[in-house]
Amino acid sequence: MKRLYNMALISLATLSLLGSCNKKQDDAGFKYLADEFADIKIMRYQVPGWDSLTLNQKEYIYHLSEAAKCGRDILWDQNFKYNLKIRKVLEKILDDYSGERNGTDYEQFVVYAKRVFFSNGIHHHYAEEKFFPGCSKDYFEELMKKSGQENLIAEIIPVIYDKDLYRYRKNISGSGDLLGGSSVNFYDGVTTSEADNFYKKMEVPGDTMPISYGLNSKLVKKDGKIYEDVYKVGGLYSDAIEKIIEHLEKASAVAENDTQRDYIGKLINYYRTGDLKVWDEYNVAWVQDTKSDVDFINGFIENYNDPLGMKATWEAAVNFRDKEASKRTEIISTNAQWFEDNSPTDKKFKKSEVKGVSAKVINVAALGGDCYPVSPLGINLPNADWIRKDYGSKSVTIANISNAYDKAAEESPKSLAAEFAWDENELKLIKEYGSLTNNLHTDLHECLGHGSGQLLPGTSSNALKEYSSALEEARADIFALYFLPDQKLIELGIMPNEEAYKAEYINYIRNGMMTQFVRIDEGKQVTQAHMQGRKMIAEWCFERGKSENVIEKRVRDGKTYIVINDFTKLRGLFGELLNELQRIKSEGDYEAGKGLISKYGINIDPVLHKEVKERYASLNLKPYGGFINPEIIPVEKNGKIVDYKLEYPSDFLKQMREYGKKYSFLKVE
Repeated sequence: MKRLYNMALISLATLSLLGSCNKKQDDAGFKYLADEFADIKIMRYQVPGWDSLTLNQKEYIYHLSEAAKCGRDILWDQNFKYNLKIRKVLEKILDDYSGERNGTDYEQFVVYAKRVFFSNGIHHHYAEEKFFPGCSKDYFEELMKKSGQENLIAEIIPVIYDKDLYRYRKNISGSGDLLGGSSVNFYDGVTTSEADNFYKKMEVPGDTMPISYGLNSKLVKKDGKIYEDVYKVGGLYSDAIEKIIEHLEKASAVAENDTQRDYIGKLINYYRTGDLKVWDEYNVAWVQDTKSDVDFINGFIENYNDPLGMKATWEAAVNFRDKEASKRTEIISTNAQWFEDNSPTDKKFKKSEVKGVSAKVINVAALGGDCYPVSPLGINLPNADWIRKDYGSKSVTIANISNAYDKAAEESPKSLAAEFAWDENELKLIKEYGSLTNNLHTDLHECLGHGSGQLLPGTSSNALKEYSSALEEARADIFALYFLPDQKLIELGIMPNEEAYKAEYINYIRNGMMTQFVRIDEGKQVTQAHMQGRKMIAEWCFERGKSENVIEKRVRDGKTYIVINDFTKLRGLFGELLNELQRIKSEGDYEAGKGLISKYGINIDPVLHKEVKERYASLNLKPYGGFINPEIIPVEKNGKIVDYKLEYPSDFLKQMREYGKKYSFLKVE
């Protein structure tokens, strides 16, 4: 489970966090903001602590980072069957176009190319809907002709320009077959009911260690028969998987310890066989390694992009521990049982013994697949509920990504918070505590929220189907929100006083009810899981607290503001909703979960939406952010590698084109 960056904090200046890496990081002369186009800003992130690593650790990270880049093609193909071919078309135009490379039309083509690279395909990475070039269809055809691709025009141009063809990556229209209206490449010729029935037959009633059916395969119907095309060596995506394995083997040879070598071996075995039982064995071994400084994720992990919430996109990230900052998360994980026992949920939904909860603050050295260029702010894995219950989970807060967001915001002259805050008291709270409480919210969300509670016997882990991701992110969010004001955090020394938590409450409710809508075109609905969860929580609390005016919409000078009048009662509402969300998950109550998301998490008031978009436009800020990876460069002396240095590129398009040449392993007709 990943926590994406909170929109409400993008435009805030950062104060030093408790145990933050910021004090150790030299920002002198480093420019974080690298590029802006469409609704996107591109940033660079630093890797503090690199020079303190041993040569062996750097080599280990280098090979893991190469493995993280080798699966890039897989994600592109998973997102849409034409994505790789379209990417090749764009790359060839950029390389070989013989016409003029100036003027509005060509500039608009470059913007489109950047958007496609950013989204790993032609559908918006958040909004799910296909986006279009700003240049005309005739001009695009001319680009293809003058780059030697005239033979592809008839095939590619309709895919790019036809507004009704492959409109949604994931069907968000509310009509038609869920799979039939989706462009994701997880299913071929299979209806929703056929897919449901196929996997329902696989489930073993009463299985206490169920595998994640369908996680690493494409479901195909051919000649009337349905079968799985499994991602593995010799199967689907074999060429890219073999390259991933090659670098995992090199990483294993220089791993920090035998524990790492053991689970890397299991991961390689999984990639070779495609056996999901081996995937579980890998996760069990990986989650128990809490001592190693260097860590990584690599595999088919998150199911956000699958309309049925079963099949996972490929992703990777390589990181190492920020030892000073991790003191905060270690305190939280050490007290995991206290939080579980004191959760406002029914006792039968609680774990009597919380096992293996570990948390740390990390700095990433490389992002790949579905973590690149858009990075999560926090991660909690593994996702299998039975592994969480029996072996625990790992949670991370990504410090250098959070820092990069904040530092890039400082380079902007205008502030989201200043525009949407009701008064100076709100701004003061946010400036003083906003960065700290947002990080604590991430810690609690990842470390404890996702790992809290348990399924009742007989409840399927896929019972909530297409609503599972939104409900799970909401459950983890509200768990963190409920505990932020608790005196326990002050006693543990990680919350400075009884007022600080209010900064996160203000930001969260305002974001859920207003500011996150800047990411969505007028007339559209909320489709992304994290955003649906935030909206549902905020709107549910607003409605439930109306009689006591807990949250109020105020209007001043024609502008709408969201104001919290009673923070204590709001916490009580968070507790009520947490109890219900845990019940829904534990019992697998699909209808109740669907009801919450459908009523509170999807539809936007068009008048408010228009106002929010206009106010945001006046700030000239970009609602989405992504990153350029640092380059890890081997340093040779007398034919021997003596070090690995970091370089920080600043050209997003150049890195994308280089990756296209170096890490393109899947064949495209």
